[in-house]
Amino acid sequence: MKSLSAPVRRPHENRPAPPSRSGIRTIAPGRRPTGTGSVLGAILDHGPVARSTVARLTGLSPASVSGHVGRLLARGLVREAAETAGPKGLGRPHVPVEIDTAGYLVAGAHIAVAHSTVSLMDLRGRIVAEDRQPHRTTEPGRLLAGLAARLPRLVAAHAGGRAVLALGLATGHRVDPLTGVIVEHPHLGWHDVPARDILSAATGLPVHVDSHARALVRAEQMFGEESTRNSAVLLFVGAVVDAAFASEGAMHRGPRSGAGSVAHLPLGAGGTGGAHPCTCGRTGCLQSEVSERAMVRRAEAQGLFVGSFPELLERAVAGDGRAVALFRLRARLVGRAAALLLDMFDPEVLVVVEPGAARIPQCLADLRAEVAERSWICDDPERAVVPTSFTGTVPATAGGAVALGALYVDPLGPWPALPAVS
Repeated sequence: MKSLSAPVRRPHENRPAPPSRSGIRTIAPGRRPTGTGSVLGAILDHGPVARSTVARLTGLSPASVSGHVGRLLARGLVREAAETAGPKGLGRPHVPVEIDTAGYLVAGAHIAVAHSTVSLMDLRGRIVAEDRQPHRTTEPGRLLAGLAARLPRLVAAHAGGRAVLALGLATGHRVDPLTGVIVEHPHLGWHDVPARDILSAATGLPVHVDSHARALVRAEQMFGEESTRNSAVLLFVGAVVDAAFASEGAMHRGPRSGAGSVAHLPLGAGGTGGAHPCTCGRTGCLQSEVSERAMVRRAEAQGLFVGSFPELLERAVAGDGRAVALFRLRARLVGRAAALLLDMFDPEVLVVVEPGAARIPQCLADLRAEVAERSWICDDPERAVVPTSFTGTVPATAGGAVALGALYVDPLGPWPALPAVS
């Protein structure tokens, strides 16, 4: 495999997008859906659904919808369901259409700080299988090659004869989805890693790459929290702390793929005191106060010795008072950042990806209370601040959502496993 140690220029130095070694054109993430994509999205949201209803939902003409549905049927992405009669048996029967999950899957890969997850997802966003393993190495070429090597075994065991359309890769920090490059991942020591090219060459699949925060917003919009359809901010709190913002179906990335870099957001006075310096050299940064590493360090400082963050979480879920108190403190600090993001973007909803908010009832209440106290914009934290829809499957969902999001944007695009249609 090609060495990744040679210096390369950063995206802001106007380098051209690296060519895909697989020769497969990829779809630019964040694009608005094509006409066929809008129809496919309406079927995902409402299926089984009549063509006439799809026309009303999308604003397309009935004839146009029929043409789009015909192409989706020919590609095997939708199927016709049983006929339904009109009201009281009057009128012509309707033949509704729905997403066809029998023929195809997408694959996902998620790279966390300590482990990686490979998954399979059906076209309705349901996890079919996942395989999570700790890193044996963080050298980018070897780690990505290992991900690719795990995929065929997962397909053989769980695909049930369904073809894999594409592979989606998600990870934290700065990711450029247009070039498929992981621009910077300080926790792994990665800079300008051409992940799309490496994985395309290793798997032969179309590969789509994005940040896990943007991937999870897209997952919420496709098959998660309904209130995210209009606009949403997602705040991810784990070993990495970052965020994403979407409005009217479009994802904001920024010209340097840096949108959502909230790790060094200052929490201000009244926090933990910021005794431990952040990697940036300052104290009181969001990531240095609420990351998994900070939680384990704080637990040990209070005499609660745990081997890992998951162990600390399980002790809190089981009712250990000291562990619960640590997660409630974390929730209040996260709530402070959430209030700032709500005031900055004024989204319809803010989704929090943080296990305490999802699994410990007091934590979500504390987080919302902090938002109520600090936000000038949010007048209903109960409605506006919600936990992720994917508790327990976040890594598996993030990777698959990158690929599935590209499919729903442009289902007639470059998908080699699908039949060609005119």
